[in-house]
Amino acid sequence: MAAIQQGSGVAGGLIDPAPAPVLAGPCGLRYDFNLGARLSLPPGNWRVRLSDVATHNTLFETAIEGGFVASGKKYYVPFRVEAWLDGEPVFDHTLSLSGREVLVQCPVGTLGDVLAWFPYADRFARQHGCRLSCSMSPALIPLFAGCYPEIRFLAPGEVDPGEFYATYYLGLFFDDDESAWQPADFRLVGLARTAGYILGVDPADTPARIDCPPGRPIAEPYACIAVQSTTQCKYWNNPQGWLEVVRALKARGLRVLCIDQKPCHGHGLTWTQLPNGAEDFTGDVPLAERARQLMHAELFVGLSSGLSWLAWSVGTPVVLISGFTHPTNEFFTPYRVFNPHACNSCWNDPRHRFDHADFFWCPRHQGSERQFECTRLITAAQVTDTIARVPARAQPARENDR
Repeated sequence: MAAIQQGSGVAGGLIDPAPAPVLAGPCGLRYDFNLGARLSLPPGNWRVRLSDVATHNTLFETAIEGGFVASGKKYYVPFRVEAWLDGEPVFDHTLSLSGREVLVQCPVGTLGDVLAWFPYADRFARQHGCRLSCSMSPALIPLFAGCYPEIRFLAPGEVDPGEFYATYYLGLFFDDDESAWQPADFRLVGLARTAGYILGVDPADTPARIDCPPGRPIAEPYACIAVQSTTQCKYWNNPQGWLEVVRALKARGLRVLCIDQKPCHGHGLTWTQLPNGAEDFTGDVPLAERARQLMHAELFVGLSSGLSWLAWSVGTPVVLISGFTHPTNEFFTPYRVFNPHACNSCWNDPRHRFDHADFFWCPRHQGSERQFECTRLITAAQVTDTIARVPARAQPARENDR
């Protein structure tokens, strides 16, 4: 989960717009919709109005003797920009994305967030008929590019801010008290759906189409698990849990592949290792290959992390174990594991600001015997009962086994 701070500047790989608006208008004015509605005016006796054509609200109106005007709202708004010079109307432009060059920027350094958000960028492009470019980490582009040939994919270093009519920024804006970057707080609407609100499209869950190599990687039926994450609150903190899961999956006749990046990860005196009995498929494996492994698995058991989003994207049943997030935070899966009897959902509580620098972040009970009870009190039996509900899949895995 990438935290993008409020304010301009490069954050999480997001690139600033061009310093001046890129489109020329009459009387020397310039305009665009990169980082909101922007208007640059030469010296003169001007009056400017910014309004929202959907709500019919005037958002800003002022007299100005030249200079720069920018909207407070940076997410998608159907802006109308009007300007008068010496009392005469000289400019009246309503945002229209049809046929225009538009950029949607995703942060780098995160897998799950981009998998969650990209389908809304595609929905946005189809809704408006724009020529969409989407910037993201180069490691993620191969997952999407073959399935979305109508979208141009760019690494952040390839972005030319001067070529776009409009730019929209996807991120988690923790300190956005003025709702400048998001119309609805992501903690209330859910991690994925925040992109739908930012882009003004239907926020219903939709998995991305993923491009991965053809063929089954393993002939025998198998399950994938992933036990590692970036902070301890995301882990399943029941010390016996993964051992019981491995036993249950093997009793079902499945090989158990652990597909984390690292076989052992942690901080300080707390480290989590590859569970006993699981096969070591960890390592720096290309994401397309991870997608192929997940696509043909009977099921995936994991945490609120990027591999769960990847498994969901390729259509594999996901048993998702998390307590620090509320179930509304992630995609819907009928196999979500959550214990309402323990402290839970601190991530989705606006009173608590997630601290990415604190590996042991637990805002309500840190340092007490209740620390991480949100997952420590998720029992192995609850998880194995959930696994038992996942129906067996036909072999070979599915019809899109290409």
